[in-house]
Amino acid sequence: MTVTTYNPEQGRTFNEVIENTTAIVDFYADWCGPCRAMAPTLDAFAAKHSDVKVVKVNIDQHPELAAEYGVRSIPTLLGFRDGRESGRTIGVTNQDGLEALVA
Repeated sequence: MTVTTYNPEQGRTFNEVIENTTAIVDFYADWCGPCRAMAPTLDAFAAKHSDVKVVKVNIDQHPELAAEYGVRSIPTLLGFRDGRESGRTIGVTNQDGLEALVA
């Protein structure tokens, strides 16, 4: 699976994107160095785990989602199973850390 960027203009709400699936959501900003450093790890994870949806949410474009999920630092990565948060990590992490979010 590939990494996708959340865009409500595609006709789906955030909840619709994460419901009934296993997902990792990366709250990031384009200007954030650690967020940019995290991108290759997310790409590799997505390529290896076709059963996990990987979604990026730009906090500058969607501050309401960042507030709803209590995101205060970036990158913040949230794991979801069937629409419910299953894990959370703040800062750059590795493949094992990503796997733990959805284990």
